[in-house]
Amino acid sequence: MHHTGPPLGLSRDLIIRGLADKLQHRARGGPSRALQRRLRILAADFEKGALSFDRGGVLKTGATLMRQWRGHTHTVLVGEDGFEYDGQRYRSLTVIAERITGAHWSGPRFFGMSKRARAH
Repeated sequence: MHHTGPPLGLSRDLIIRGLADKLQHRARGGPSRALQRRLRILAADFEKGALSFDRGGVLKTGATLMRQWRGHTHTVLVGEDGFEYDGQRYRSLTVIAERITGAHWSGPRFFGMSKRARAH
């Protein structure tokens, strides 16, 4: 699809995802104008050094939240009725944030989902 050999330094999983994206573009066209605009805004925020992005407060099932904390990456999977972290299910992001930090945190704020976190 790229008319060259496989990209160097990319994992097999990432190459497969890239090819799947290209196939979707061919079959259905590119992303909508709204999505293209949102991606441009996110890229501009990232280039300005934004540490988190406003996700609009709604998490979709299957979404993944990631947070670096004291040298470790913590990943949370959003489920239909809660969240999965470290092989266990939780009803609240706050409980997960407290488990990670050992202190009381707002879960959405800890994972960079609140406007207050975005301002810092």
